[in-house]
Amino acid sequence: MATMLTERFERALVFATQRHSDQRRKGGDVPYVAHLLSVCGLVLDAGGDEDAAIGALLHDTVEDQKATLDEIRWLFGEQVASIVDQCSDTDEDPKPPWRARKETFVARVPLMTEAARLVTCADKLHNIRCILADYRVVGHGVWDKFTGGRDGSLWYYRAVLDALGSGPLWATLEAAVCDLEIAARDGS
Repeated sequence: MATMLTERFERALVFATQRHSDQRRKGGDVPYVAHLLSVCGLVLDAGGDEDAAIGALLHDTVEDQKATLDEIRWLFGEQVASIVDQCSDTDEDPKPPWRARKETFVARVPLMTEAARLVTCADKLHNIRCILADYRVVGHGVWDKFTGGRDGSLWYYRAVLDALGSGPLWATLEAAVCDLEIAARDGS
């Protein structure tokens, strides 16, 4: 059965667009909302319901835009707030050190709900696709924009993949992680 999107999805789309209006993707001029729309599309293509789609649109609002879980819960419901909470690596300001934050996130992945695992998988898949596209333009310089650098980023994507273990997009994410590892090794 096809997922029906209601006015609640429309409100979430406006909310995400407004919250991320001044944000751009790392090292470029692409509006950040492009990432949110891509993740949402992957979630819907994989059979996610409206809550998962909204969670995909909002997955970075707590982490990057200082929205609160209470605000998301009030506007979009408990299920969406839970997805966003599970997909956020921190709501602390300032953020803890990168590696510790990512290790904590990876440890939580096996405990996530199916919807949060789907959003996480779609998020990482889109990120890797963007990194691979950047590789074609700038080569190994792509790692300069990432706090974890080459080695940390490769570790993180492989660790998330392993922690997910399965799911609707898992095989596609696995192929993307392998492609990223090959590109990083070969410089292609």
